Amino acid sequence: MTDKRPKVLVVDDAATVRLYHRTLLDEAGFEVAEAANGLEAVETALSTAFDLFVIDVNMPKMNGYACVETLRSETVGTSAPVLMISTEDRPGDADRAYTAGANLYLVKPVGAERLARVARMLTAGVAA
Repeated sequence: MTDKRPKVLVVDDAATVRLYHRTLLDEAGFEVAEAANGLEAVETALSTAFDLFVIDVNMPKMNGYACVETLRSETVGTSAPVLMISTEDRPGDADRAYTAGANLYLVKPVGAERLARVARMLTAGVAA
């Protein structure tokens, strides 16, 4: 019997950030896929089920807020947890993320230990 690795989609327009998050989450035991913007994330989510989304806010084509709203819409209808990670730290940024449907909002940079811990917390019960 093999354990099911929770599947995470990392969404960020910066390739270096995607690689950083991919590496940390892979080392923490997650199966990781990537998307370079919100539109690509929505398209990917339509064909693949994920246990967690890690989404940046500022991206071309579709920003993180619109991405989360679309993931939560009837069109996609995912209830998988969403962790938004952004450099945005103005009053109201986190509230906007929660209103869009995010489960947690963190400000970059997020350290390796914290990212792994939060990802495990948000996907608790997924692994066999």
